Amino acid sequence: MVTGIRQREPKLPTLFLDFDGVLHPDEVYRVGERIVLRMDGFSLFEWSEVLDELLEPYPALQIVLATSWVRQLGFDVARAYLPDSLQRRVVGATWHETVPRGWEKLTRYEQIQRNVARHRHERWLAVDDDGIGWSDEHRSNLVLTDSLLGLGAASAQVELRDKLALLCR
Repeated sequence: MVTGIRQREPKLPTLFLDFDGVLHPDEVYRVGERIVLRMDGFSLFEWSEVLDELLEPYPALQIVLATSWVRQLGFDVARAYLPDSLQRRVVGATWHETVPRGWEKLTRYEQIQRNVARHRHERWLAVDDDGIGWSDEHRSNLVLTDSLLGLGAASAQVELRDKLALLCR
């Protein structure tokens, strides 16, 4: 089990990571205290190993959670769903207890942009199935996944591999 949290370093390459529609299909619901994926033939976090393999050549890369799971379950619980190898890379989340009112109404792009500015990230990339509102200036910072296929799609894997190589060179 991973304990503690790495210190966020603005100069290190950073990946803003969504869960739903990236690490598993977007058909995820909270039922009481349980998280349920309502799609036959799939499992929660089934593509996390794909992400882990894509990140392996880049040990300095850090992850910021950009997922509603943090707001719904808390940072520690959301992070704990990831395999240990990915948990060790996590340095924070876009959502935190002191975010301004209305945070959840911002687009994912706006949430990430505010986090980038707040922490002065110099090199960053997002992997998400939500492409709403991305500016032309930052569209190249996004690997947009299909909501049902996520990182299970070969095209998403190729795009992420290529963008990671540029980000981490």
